[in-house]
Amino acid sequence: RRRAGDPGPVITAAPLIDELMSRFDEVERHELLVPAAPAAVYAALRRVDLLGSRVILGLLWLRGLRPRRPLTLERMLDRGFILLGERPGRELALGTVGRFWTPTGGRLSLDAEGFRAFGEPGYAKAVWDFRLADEAGGTRLSTETRIACTDAASRRRFRLYWLLVRPFSGLIRIALLRAIAREATR
Repeated sequence: RRRAGDPGPVITAAPLIDELMSRFDEVERHELLVPAAPAAVYAALRRVDLLGSRVILGLLWLRGLRPRRPLTLERMLDRGFILLGERPGRELALGTVGRFWTPTGGRLSLDAEGFRAFGEPGYAKAVWDFRLADEAGGTRLSTETRIACTDAASRRRFRLYWLLVRPFSGLIRIALLRAIAREATR
């Protein structure tokens, strides 16, 4: 029996990334406790310039990308990433489809529905999310990237590529979380 004023059990929805890609071949996860309120962290996520991090800028240059300033989340959406879902203030998920193991990345231009339906052999699909959780001392900011390949041949190619880039992918994500934290605590 519930007492007066007790809202009962808190029911939380599964993370968007679970709905978008429950089965995957590879995964990368990172998190950071940010000493700021969730609203400040979410606003920072939406506006932070990723090129403010020398680590991110340097690794993008090594990949052959010469991005112009600023490189925000909105600009990423204009450059091939797809907004797959958002729970404002708490979570958002981006996606992309490509042949990431090739020099150009072979990204396809799709919308959210096209992303969900895509299954053509020879590609990999990636979902990248950000989640915020209110916690004592601030906000737990996490990011997860999941990759699902569309066939065995692309899985083999991607795994060779991932052996080389995974450490750098992790550095980019850690640098990004730190940049968001700096922006949120200004």
